[in-house]
Amino acid sequence: MLLAGGIDEAPAAPCCSESGDERRSMEEKSDINVAAPVGCEQVSEGTDDDLPSYVSAFIEKEVGNDLKSLKKLSELIEQMTESKVKLEEQVLTISSEIPKRIQSALKNAEESKQFLNQFLEQESHLFSSISSHLLTAQPWMDDLGAMISQIEEIERHLAYLKWISQIEELSDFEEILTQLHWPFIAPPQSQAAGGSRPASSPELLGNLETLFCQLLKLQTSDELLTEPKQLPEKYCLPVSPPVALPIQIMLTPLQKRFRYHFRGSRQTNVISKPEWYLAQVLMWIGNHTEFLDEKIQPILDKAGSAVNARLEFSRGLMMLVLEKLASDIPCLLYDDNLFCHLVDEVLLFERELHSAHGYPSTFASCMHILSEESCFQRWLTVERKFALQKMDSMLSSEVAWVSQYKDISDVDEMKVPDCAETFMTLLLVITDRYKNLPAASRKLQFLELQKDLVDDFRIRLTQVMKEETRAPLGFRYCAILNAVNYILVVLADWADNVFFLQLQQAALEVLAESNTLSKLQLGQLASMESSVFDDMVSLLERLKHDMLARQVDHAFREVKDAAKLYKKERWLSLPSQSEQAVMSLSSSACPFLLTLRDRLLQLEQQLCFSLFQMFWQQLVEKLDVHIYQEVILANHFNEGGAAQLQFDMTRNLFPLFSHYCKRPENYFKHVKEACVVLNLNVGSALLLKDVLQSASGQPPATAALNEVGIYKLAQRDVEILLNLRTNWPNPGK
Repeated sequence: MLLAGGIDEAPAAPCCSESGDERRSMEEKSDINVAAPVGCEQVSEGTDDDLPSYVSAFIEKEVGNDLKSLKKLSELIEQMTESKVKLEEQVLTISSEIPKRIQSALKNAEESKQFLNQFLEQESHLFSSISSHLLTAQPWMDDLGAMISQIEEIERHLAYLKWISQIEELSDFEEILTQLHWPFIAPPQSQAAGGSRPASSPELLGNLETLFCQLLKLQTSDELLTEPKQLPEKYCLPVSPPVALPIQIMLTPLQKRFRYHFRGSRQTNVISKPEWYLAQVLMWIGNHTEFLDEKIQPILDKAGSAVNARLEFSRGLMMLVLEKLASDIPCLLYDDNLFCHLVDEVLLFERELHSAHGYPSTFASCMHILSEESCFQRWLTVERKFALQKMDSMLSSEVAWVSQYKDISDVDEMKVPDCAETFMTLLLVITDRYKNLPAASRKLQFLELQKDLVDDFRIRLTQVMKEETRAPLGFRYCAILNAVNYILVVLADWADNVFFLQLQQAALEVLAESNTLSKLQLGQLASMESSVFDDMVSLLERLKHDMLARQVDHAFREVKDAAKLYKKERWLSLPSQSEQAVMSLSSSACPFLLTLRDRLLQLEQQLCFSLFQMFWQQLVEKLDVHIYQEVILANHFNEGGAAQLQFDMTRNLFPLFSHYCKRPENYFKHVKEACVVLNLNVGSALLLKDVLQSASGQPPATAALNEVGIYKLAQRDVEILLNLRTNWPNPGK
């Protein structure tokens, strides 16, 4: 037992007992398995209570009850010692490496965390950048999507057009046109004379009708067929359907000819000769009109188409002209002569196109090209420049103030000087040039140009008039007045013209939108109480009346000066009518009547009828008041003096105006009625005087005045006149 007990205890120390450090190490590193001694099982993770059991089991296994086995103790001790050393080495190694690994792992984790934060920041920035880029690129994506859709649509159209091309290749339509000698380059008359009129056999015409109708039906399936190059939107061409497909095919050879001759470096393509290609297009339209009307139009009518063959053909050719103008105008925009020549030729072309060939104003025309902003402003500038030059020329002409019809009395009623007639003709020509513009706003700009020119001409007339103010009855002064009056008459006539009424309506709409006029002014415009020329008319009317008043004043001063002796006539001591064998004109009246007659004859010859009417009527008004106040009221009259005054007035002064009116005495109301009062017989005068005194201001007084022929003069005036009489029976009364 002692042996057994020795055996039990002896190997325990080296084999199973552990130092304190080793035990602590094993407790701290409980998850580390240590290799067991050779021949022993691996010590599993356990508690201190398991260790004695493990040692006992180990001794029992190695020694057991066999005493001979004790010989193995030294080997076991050595093995255990070696195992212990190895275990200690392992523990030391592990104890030194694990903290480093842990620090390394922590360091790696920290670095990974930093990298992760950086990645997160980069991810956030990248996300913002991507979002911003997507927002910026979205319109591009939308446009690109639209373009892709357009491309896909165009590809479908191209495929469709390829089929059409193949169908056209299979058709004998162009061959039939060739057999018909299409196109007709020479006029029909020349073809007839040359014996080369197009064949018109029933079979050929039948094939033409069949193929034309087939192509016409093909046209209706798609609106995006071959069409001449579209012009930019700045020309504001009216929206129109494409030219009918068979007409397009018929236009093809002419389009080729046009581009061959009037594009590139050909000698026929001369920018200074627009009339060449314009005349060519007009000739082509004329050459083909008969064939289109007689052969093609019946086919269209039979097919139920609303297309007019001739107008459709003209519309196709017009596109060539518009393209040519659009390319040429920028090249000559700042050469006044070339540009003006182009405009002149274009306007002539437009006039011929509309009048001779019935081209509708609703179709695209050359006026749309001339209406483009830069071209139109240049056109306005050139029109103003040449108009001002023309005005300078007409006013400096030797015959500026002479009427062209001075030797034809029945034509020269207005007595219009040459400069005024030329000027209004200039304005009329300008109207003809712009009246076919498609936009009302453009017409209004030209109207403003015309109004500016009228005002400029008025200023020039005023300047010339001021040079002639010393001789207001002279020929040139009268010619200026006739010019002003003529312009007023023409403007008044234009104000009632439909074209200018339409412009007035357009101006009304513009002013209503801009709120620049009062409601009263807008109402006057809308009711046609005023016209587009009102401003100019009021200025010219003022000038006319000022000039006419100056003439009347000048003539009146001459007559008044000549009548000074007549004022001093001895009206109190003149013999009575019974004392004279024959009444004759007062000698003192001759100078002023002769002066008056001469001035009337002079102004009648130099002023137009309406102005002369105004002149003599205003002059008579002044003479009537002057004679009444300065001759009659300033003197006293005996019976002979009153009779002489009445004779001078009724038999000499009044008849001077009998050529201009039927009853000239009605224009001398003061003088006529004063003569009536002064020449009443004594009885009637006394009775009238009594009535006036007893019924002052009452109806009986008015009735009494009317009874003797007094309507103009007031009661007080009649009483004064009665007191101027000296032939009363009783001087005391």
